[in-house]
Amino acid sequence: MQIYEELVARGLIAQVTDEDVVRELVNNGKAVFYIGFDPTADSLHIGHFMALLLMKRLQMAGNRPIALMGGGTAMIGDPSGRSDMRKMMTVETIDHNVECFRKQISRFIDFGEGKAILANNADWLRNLNFMEFMRDIGPCFSVNEMLRARCYVNRLERGLSFLEFSYMLMQGYDFYKLYQTYGCNLEFGGDDQWSNMLAGTDLIRRKLGKDASAMTINLLLKHDGTKMGKTAGGAVWLDPNKTSPYEFYQYWRNVDDADVLKFLRMMTFLPLEQIDEMDKWEGSQLNEAKRILAHELTVLVHGEEEAEKAEAAAKALFAGGGEAEVPTTVLSEEDFRDDKIDILTILTKAGLCTSRSDARRNVQQGGVTVDGAQVKDAMAAFTKAEMSGDGKMVRRGKKNFRRVVLK
Repeated sequence: MQIYEELVARGLIAQVTDEDVVRELVNNGKAVFYIGFDPTADSLHIGHFMALLLMKRLQMAGNRPIALMGGGTAMIGDPSGRSDMRKMMTVETIDHNVECFRKQISRFIDFGEGKAILANNADWLRNLNFMEFMRDIGPCFSVNEMLRARCYVNRLERGLSFLEFSYMLMQGYDFYKLYQTYGCNLEFGGDDQWSNMLAGTDLIRRKLGKDASAMTINLLLKHDGTKMGKTAGGAVWLDPNKTSPYEFYQYWRNVDDADVLKFLRMMTFLPLEQIDEMDKWEGSQLNEAKRILAHELTVLVHGEEEAEKAEAAAKALFAGGGEAEVPTTVLSEEDFRDDKIDILTILTKAGLCTSRSDARRNVQQGGVTVDGAQVKDAMAAFTKAEMSGDGKMVRRGKKNFRRVVLK
């Protein structure tokens, strides 16, 4: 099975602009493709992880990836999937985040001589002359067509700033610059990016002619990175300081039964034949499939040693004892009032609930335990002495827990 057919079989492809051309390019190692990463945080999350795995698969098949850092577009903010405008970041914050992204991406992609390319659209976007850019690029975009794009339609009722409206021009210009500089002929993106991706192909066609556009195509991934990896505690990050290897392992260990085989196909490098055999698994066997998924993905992000430690910690915890390396939240003296800390504060500090009202609701519904004992009173509180030493094991539901301790 060639790489394009494998991508289809793994359920990774949602839509392409020219399937025959895409198949020819990637199966013969002729694709010079890019995926953009806007540095809106100081770590990649598991939505980005999907894209990184795709880049890795295609590089292994002989194609050349371009990882495009959005040091320029992050100054605007992509409106796709947003109900309001993104918070504006300083240039210093953006550049710091770009550097964090560079380090993380380099763990997955080979940037050696003649291999992958690491680019930053700050190099051509930050110093653009507005009037020259609008005269050169503006006529290539139809406002009527832009207003029909999903990323804008969803925002028009709430209000869409001109700043965000210009994002599509910037992303289209990225493809144009990468085509001219590196011969980039293919863009990949999640399923919230289709309108933005088409903008680049259309711009190249209008600027350079039909022959050029024949080799600038788009492949849409079957995922929306903005929706993946959301938990009560926030996003699931690749940085171990933001999401520990144990928490990362547990996220995948606890996916819904209906999703486990899908994720095994889309995100692991296990042979499809092995995964297809798991289609017959039921009951406890599905738990084994989840264990395999969690182990494989934790190895990819954090390495074999951390994956084994996370797995051992999970087994120890659910066996009812042992010194399991469970994730820990460390409290400070400032978290206590009159020598006590209430359960609602503990739940929110630990990231087990998103707010005090969410915490109160979980307590009232009987979903919270501390050291195995159900907490039914939303006013329950614990002293500094009780939270010192080994602290307390706090659970929300069956699958979400942290050790909380004062040190």
